[in-house]
Amino acid sequence: MKCRLLTAALALMPALSAFAQQTATAAAQPKQLNFLELVAGGGKVMYLLFLISIIMVAVAFILFITLRSGAVVTDKFMSDSEAMVRAGDLKGLSSYCRRQSQRMATIVQHTVDFILQNPAAGIEDIREIAQAEGSRQASQLTARVTYMADIGAIAPLVGLLGTVIGMTKSFFDLSAGKEGVQQLELTSGISMALVTTGAGLTVAVPALMLYAFFRGKSQRLVSELEGAATHFVVSLQMLAAQSRAGVPRPPQRPAAEAQPMPPLAMNQRDLHGI
Repeated sequence: MKCRLLTAALALMPALSAFAQQTATAAAQPKQLNFLELVAGGGKVMYLLFLISIIMVAVAFILFITLRSGAVVTDKFMSDSEAMVRAGDLKGLSSYCRRQSQRMATIVQHTVDFILQNPAAGIEDIREIAQAEGSRQASQLTARVTYMADIGAIAPLVGLLGTVIGMTKSFFDLSAGKEGVQQLELTSGISMALVTTGAGLTVAVPALMLYAFFRGKSQRLVSELEGAATHFVVSLQMLAAQSRAGVPRPPQRPAAEAQPMPPLAMNQRDLHGI
């Protein structure tokens, strides 16, 4: 009987040894943190960084929609507006621009409305109106892009604020009037500092990359807008020249009609003809 018990005990010893080893290994393994626990370790500063990241995504979405060639100027609009200018239909052009959502349409509308309200305005005044409205539209394009740069600058500072709060918490625990500070209390502040710093950089780096992308795109669109505005002003200048040519004048020699004289000499008698 004793021999059987001894044999059974010897047979169970390897299994018990393996079970004890597995238990010790499981106890020695550190606890693995998931993403939510890691974010929660950053404290309340993480909520602010999360809000900033949402704003960054919203601004990027808006810029993707607004910074398109179709939202600034299109070939169809330029051809239609040029045809109306050649036909002298400025009122129709103004109504057409009101139905468009392009930024170039806004420039054309303001310019045409100025011409309709001031028929005697010179080409220089018209050019100034077009340039002023064009500058306003261009500044709106670039102003929205700077929001992304602001996010890229603010996010690391918010992360740095979390770093300061976390390190202050750790030193406050060290200076507490206890005999000793538990390891968890000390490391929680350091963990908060590191997590918030990393989160701030995680938001700032994509924001700055998006800013560089949208800045180049906005500069290209502003150049297209300036070129379209210049082309439109030239079309208006040609219309003004045609209008001046159609105004009744005192009888002049055919040669004078073929070669118009300067404005100050148009109403004077030609004393040099033979």
